[in-house]
Amino acid sequence: MSEQPPAADRPRVLFIVSAAHQLTMKDATLLTTGFWAEELLVPHQAFTQAGFDVKFATPAGLVPQPDPRSLNAHDGAELDHLPDLRTPLVLDDVELDGYEALFVPGGHAPLEDLATDRVAGTLITDALTAGKPVGAVCHGPAAFLAAHRPDGTPAIAGYRITAFTDEEERQGGLADNMRYLLEDKLVELGADFVQGPAFHEHTETDRNLHTGQNPQSSAQIAADMLEALGR
Repeated sequence: MSEQPPAADRPRVLFIVSAAHQLTMKDATLLTTGFWAEELLVPHQAFTQAGFDVKFATPAGLVPQPDPRSLNAHDGAELDHLPDLRTPLVLDDVELDGYEALFVPGGHAPLEDLATDRVAGTLITDALTAGKPVGAVCHGPAAFLAAHRPDGTPAIAGYRITAFTDEEERQGGLADNMRYLLEDKLVELGADFVQGPAFHEHTETDRNLHTGQNPQSSAQIAADMLEALGR
């Protein structure tokens, strides 16, 4: 394998990562959460191996944490080799022009902060408008809930997408105590929601929007985006 050029000379992809460490449940209890390790690590490896420099950004530059349920010994070691994840960029400081694509990993954490984050929503809307690839997997599409066009219409209205389904939430045992279910919210915004079998790989691509249903879709959504980027 040829040596990678310096990071400053490589095209960049921005990972918008939730900084929430807890999810507020319907009964007001707090569920320990974070980003899902596989959904960050697998696409990160795919993009870096394809020659991209991956940057991380969170609301207010807060340090994200992996959902403890998503970790195994291998994932923990891999995360330790991503020092930039411990010093993420501040979303407010991000200039979209510096990036070729945006990607949002899941875990339940995005339901807590990215779903209402105006800056993340604006970046996503502007990237879709500019024709740049935008990707999100599992609960990552919660960030689309905050994405609206200047006229107030949802940025994802009319797009064919997928995400963690209501059925998967039920099988995971959390649906009855969730404040809302992501699939329902995306449909309310006018998205054409397509679901595959629970916990099986499934991705959707509609124009420059790429979505994956669950952790099992992490590798394929990265492949979909890299194909769109000509890699």
